[in-house]
Formats: sequence, C-alpha cells, structure tokens
Amino acid sequence: MSVLITGIGELVTNDPEREGLLGLVEDAAVVVEGSTVAWVGPAAEAPAADTAYDAGGRAVVPGWVDSHSHLVFAGDRAQEFAARMTGEPYSAGGIRTTVAATRAATDEQLTSHVARLVAEMRAQGTTTIEIKSGYGLSVHDEARSLAVARQFTDETTFLGAHVVPADTTPEEYVELVTGPMLEAAAPHARWIDVFCEDGAFDVDQARTILAAGTDNGLRGRLHANQLTYGGGVRLAAELGLVAVDHCTYLTDDDVSALADSGTIATLLPGVEFSTRHPYVDARRLLDAGVRVALASDCNPGSCFTSSLAFCVALAVRDMGMSPAEAVHAATAMGAAALDRDDVGVLAVGKRADLVLLDAPSYLHLAYRPGVPLVAGVWQGGRPVAPGPVA
Repeated sequence: MSVLITGIGELVTNDPEREGLLGLVEDAAVVVEGSTVAWVGPAAEAPAADTAYDAGGRAVVPGWVDSHSHLVFAGDRAQEFAARMTGEPYSAGGIRTTVAATRAATDEQLTSHVARLVAEMRAQGTTTIEIKSGYGLSVHDEARSLAVARQFTDETTFLGAHVVPADTTPEEYVELVTGPMLEAAAPHARWIDVFCEDGAFDVDQARTILAAGTDNGLRGRLHANQLTYGGGVRLAAELGLVAVDHCTYLTDDDVSALADSGTIATLLPGVEFSTRHPYVDARRLLDAGVRVALASDCNPGSCFTSSLAFCVALAVRDMGMSPAEAVHAATAMGAAALDRDDVGVLAVGKRADLVLLDAPSYLHLAYRPGVPLVAGVWQGGRPVAPGPVA
C-alpha cells in the first residue's frame, strides 16, 4: 500500500542530488511504498497514493541514526554523576561497577531494560541504532549481551575490550578477548570495538584485538582519545576504519590523519556535558575536511542521555557546528559511520524512516533545546510513535 505524506512545510532529505547540505524541499510531500520512499518533491506535483496523511505544515527530517550506544546494562551510576558535578574527575574505572550489576541481571531483565531505552529513543526520533556489549567482560556475559542487543538491531558491536577486569592481567584478558570470547560473541555481532585509552587498552593491544575481529569477519571501530591525547585516532586512520569515536583530545597530526584517511570522527557531546571534559572543536575538523558524525553514547556512566536532539543542540552551541551540519551529522553521517546508505536520507529507494517536528523548520531542534518537538515517527514506512497527524 502506498501512502502520501503531504503538507510538509520543510523537508530535510540529505539527498546529495538536491541543492545544499540538507537538500531542503519547501512545501513538500513524500510517497511511501511499503518500507521505502517511492517519491519526494513539491506537494503540488505529488502523485496519487492509496491513502494520505497531512503533516499540517510541520517540518520533516530523516530519522536519527545513532551509531554509538551502550544499552545492555543493569544498575545505576547516578551517584557517580553527582560526584563529578561536585568536582571529582571521570575515569574509566567506573565501568566495573556496571559490570557487576550486569552480570547479576537475568536475560529477561536486560532485555526489558534495552526495550525501554529503545522505545525512549524511538519516541525522540531515533530509528536506527547501534548497540555495544562491554558490560559483561566474560565469555558468557559478552555473548548474552550481544544476543540481547541483536533482538533490537542488526548493528551490534562486540566491546569485550572495554576495560580489563580486576581478576586478571591485561595480557591474559587480551588473550581471552581474542580467543574464546570472540568466538562466542562473533555470531551475534557485526562490529568489534576497543576502548583505546589510558586505563583501558593501549595501541598495540587494540591493534591485536581488531586484527582478531577482522579474522573472524567483524569490522573494526574504536573508542579513542576520550580522556587524553594518545595514538588511538591515528591507529583508526592507519587501519582505514569506517569511524573512530570520541576524538576529544586531538593533535594537528590526528586531524590530518582523519582527513587523509576518510575515517569518520563520531563526536559524542553528551559525554562532554556529563564528564566536564572540553567539547570537541568540530569546526576545526570540518574545516580540515574531516567527516563528522554525532551520536548519543547512551550509557549509565559517562552519558546517560538517549536524546540525539539534545546532542545536536550541544554541537551547535558548544562545538562550532551550524544547525544544518549538526542535523546532517546525526542522520546521513551517522548512517555513514555504520557504512549504511539506506538510512539517514529521504530519497527514492531509501528506507522510509522520518520524523515529524512540531516546528516549521529543522532549525528549531537547536533553537528550542530540551523541548519535545517530535510529533510523529515513521519507521520502515509506518507510524510507530506517537503517530502522524491525519
């Protein structure tokens, strides 16, 4: 069945065939056929369809593509957040607190918790999501974390190399991660990731773990340069990884390496908000020719927000991005960071994931931070939350 969504005041397509970064269409319409977009253009030229919905002059943007999240966990670290807000520094060690709670949780409890967070994200316009493991840190718990995540997305990432558990040595744990743990996790994962950082894994360990993942059919990603300067970003560029995430502390050589390699810098402004580390200068990256994505990094420790709209507002206010660049980074570039070209864009043949805003323009996403502007979400060609205006 075909559906005509008409009465769109401003449509963000991200279609490179259209003018401007966002490929804006004013007074627009979209025809959805099944789960994909069948037609896009001015409402006055729209073809007939089996049924129609009136967007009532609202703006429409592609669904958010959140390429970095950690949703499989149990427990709460609100007290850790409160301590940071009173001056205590953030370190990677708090991860172990969540590991203990996650190991103690049942599969049903973990699944219920992920379902709640995914629904929360969807209600805010996120229609594609990546979910990492990393709070199990044992063969059994990493495999079951990924099995839980796979119920909600195909974009699952094995992050057994999150931190080294207290009951082992780094050398022993790398051997475990690249051996039995990887073997158990690989059937449930598309990606492999490493927290390449002081207090976690060094460059040589990260290289070894990523190579093992590649040998097992997984594609590589990296957490890098979140807490201090280091070699993680340059390793990602050297290996030609699709994306490297955080990129909070960058030298000029890091920036050049990203620009030359084409590796996407996935920025996570919610982390800087929560940890009080400096915001990344996205303007520096963009002006150097680096491709930039935005993601939530929703997790219980360093950033417990599921709102990509909030991240867009932070990127505009504190990272030097224009509203158009930030929206593009959270949609089309989020898709690119997952090596996807079927989402994050509203064009013929792409997946019909779109968000109706209670606003006349995408500009209101940063102009009205914290305001719930989502009036409807369509995912795979059908309304899922809370529904369009008829």
